[in-house]
Amino acid sequence: MKKSSVKLIFIICFFLTAIPIFSSAYALILGLTLSLIFGNPFPKQTAQYSKQLLKLSVIGLGFGVNFYEVIKVGKDSIILTFLTISATILIGYYLGKFLNVEKKTSILISFGTAICGGSAIAAMAPTIDADNNSIAVSLATVFTLNAIALLIFPPIGHFLNLNEQQFGLFSALAIHDTSSVVGAAATYGSVALAIATTVKLTRALWIAPFSMAAGFITGKKKKASFPLFILGFIAAAFINTLFTNLNTIWHSIAISSKQLLVMTLFLIGTGLSKEVLREVGIKPLIQGITLWIIVSISTLGLIYTGLLN
Repeated sequence: MKKSSVKLIFIICFFLTAIPIFSSAYALILGLTLSLIFGNPFPKQTAQYSKQLLKLSVIGLGFGVNFYEVIKVGKDSIILTFLTISATILIGYYLGKFLNVEKKTSILISFGTAICGGSAIAAMAPTIDADNNSIAVSLATVFTLNAIALLIFPPIGHFLNLNEQQFGLFSALAIHDTSSVVGAAATYGSVALAIATTVKLTRALWIAPFSMAAGFITGKKKKASFPLFILGFIAAAFINTLFTNLNTIWHSIAISSKQLLVMTLFLIGTGLSKEVLREVGIKPLIQGITLWIIVSISTLGLIYTGLLN
């Protein structure tokens, strides 16, 4: 097929995902399918725009969340969040050591699993002086697992009879990237979406202190980057809570942002190419999958025992 025709198909499909009948999972599958069959004709553009649209959609989703709930979730889970992040990083480190995964790649995979995928990896990379290969492999590993999570987590939730609150917690803690967390939760229900988004983003606030700690340990002076869109989400939640007389407007923004996220997931799906899959390698993938399973089972255990609610 001609390159111009492939480009046209990609553009048409992207705008089709703006139609409300398209869910997160379908958009991701469509992007994946097109990329694996035809190749992505816009690799640089989709990588750039997916990041920007994700930030905008997450900020917009803040208009559907209560500000006091965000603060409450963050305050009530400080100790548990610190312990679970620390445990995940520690287990991931020794797992990588056991599998003989390159040290910096192993650290990035562990950190991405512990907090929020690509954002955490991007923040940690300069503080441990990771090279491009380590960054690429860890991002490819996490990205692959994100795509799988978006498709399998909602069916798992239904199979285990998780209610929306439980699934929101499960997806926020056991799925890596914010995009896949929000996408999976959105297909499960509005309550699950609100909880998952709030928990995931309050958890992401720990990127900075953990990255700075790593920099202190390694002696690197590079500053850890912080995803400012998290502050945008909190600000949107504050505006939504403060100006309740404009609820119709805030609701419209939240609904539009939810569909914008679906379009973003299409772009993210197009980024999973054959080249990316080849780049992952078997050992980092085994580390990522094993750590992911441990985190998922542990999270479900905390939910079922009532320690996490």
